[in-house]
Amino acid sequence: MLDHLITHDDTLRMVPTDRDELTAAVSSLHEELRALPEGTDPARTRLLTRWIGIGQMSLGHHDEARSFLRRALDLAASTGNTRAVVATGLNLGDAHRYAGDVQAADALYRSALTTARSRHPELLDYALQHTGKHLMERGELTDAQALLQEALRLRIAKGDTGLIESTQAALDRVELLIGQAAAPAADGGIPPGWSGRWTTWFQSHTTARTPDRWAADFPALRNAAAGLAAHQRVHPRHLRHLRDQSFPAQLIAAMAEEAEKTVAADGYLHNGKWNAAPGDAASSFAGQVDLAAVVSRSTGLAVEQPHTAVYIAYREEGQFLDFHLDEAGFGEANLILCLKHERPTGSSTASSTVFINADGYLACDLAVGDCVVFDGVFTPHGRTPLSAGESVTLVSFGFRARDQASRTAKPLPSVPR
Repeated sequence: MLDHLITHDDTLRMVPTDRDELTAAVSSLHEELRALPEGTDPARTRLLTRWIGIGQMSLGHHDEARSFLRRALDLAASTGNTRAVVATGLNLGDAHRYAGDVQAADALYRSALTTARSRHPELLDYALQHTGKHLMERGELTDAQALLQEALRLRIAKGDTGLIESTQAALDRVELLIGQAAAPAADGGIPPGWSGRWTTWFQSHTTARTPDRWAADFPALRNAAAGLAAHQRVHPRHLRHLRDQSFPAQLIAAMAEEAEKTVAADGYLHNGKWNAAPGDAASSFAGQVDLAAVVSRSTGLAVEQPHTAVYIAYREEGQFLDFHLDEAGFGEANLILCLKHERPTGSSTASSTVFINADGYLACDLAVGDCVVFDGVFTPHGRTPLSAGESVTLVSFGFRARDQASRTAKPLPSVPR
């Protein structure tokens, strides 16, 4: 129903082929669902509800996706359609996984896999595929590989080229991750997959989506956050137009304009936000203001000029970035600079860049020209949801320490079980 409007990104998650077209198609399904007359076959209601949920999930609207897919799953169960229960349960598992709710996702995948093995072997390859990708994201690579290999054998037997290619892509990725984990650790002794496992743990214990939960969440996170904070090469520091570090307005405006164009033309969805590669305006800015000197003065860590950068954009109400750790390749220091932040006049709430520290949660409401410097490898960070009418455009720069010793981590804290 919406297959032609959905593809997979480099992490094998579903994303739109064309965001505007998928949004319009989902809206059309909404209209059809609302117009169904009383007494309509529940199967039609379930089908529409399920595909609305899948579309919303691909668009990054996690709450809506889970709501519609739960409704579709309940309809399948109430009519005794166990085949639909398996298929929709896998979709709902994906929606929870995309939203960072790992425990709920795990329960849904396990249930679907058990039912497929016992009652619907024709769906077993799908259940193996979805569960295998879930385990891969959790860092349980050997188990993920076993399930994906079983799925591949079943799909080869089916002879469906598209399904075979999909499973082979997932298997290639998990085998790559296994190879990376077995290789000598690079990037200061931080092995591949370490950041991802910590990210999964934090997202299963807290979320940037609901700041009112933080006070209740933090006591359970205190030891883990303190263990990571002990390794920080740079502690979060908010720079709000300090006299010796204010940035020329015309350079920020040039980057904001460049970001708008590149996000519109070449932007891609990653972790629920829009990313785009910076161009000449960002390079000119980094050189003219000597960003390395700004970071060094503000943190005490001598760094090289930025070796990487990315434009980041949030455009839709409710869009947020859940807590995560950066991969080690981004560097020992990260500077996020606000290029544009539009919010409704008189609004009492605004989306903020947020961190988890040893002492609790830190929220930075960045205005144009404000920035924050932090160590993204050891500081869980994200962004709270946008309110209605709000939009945010940022640029993030990554820096390497000049001193090689500063790039080497102490014995790394293990991910809590």
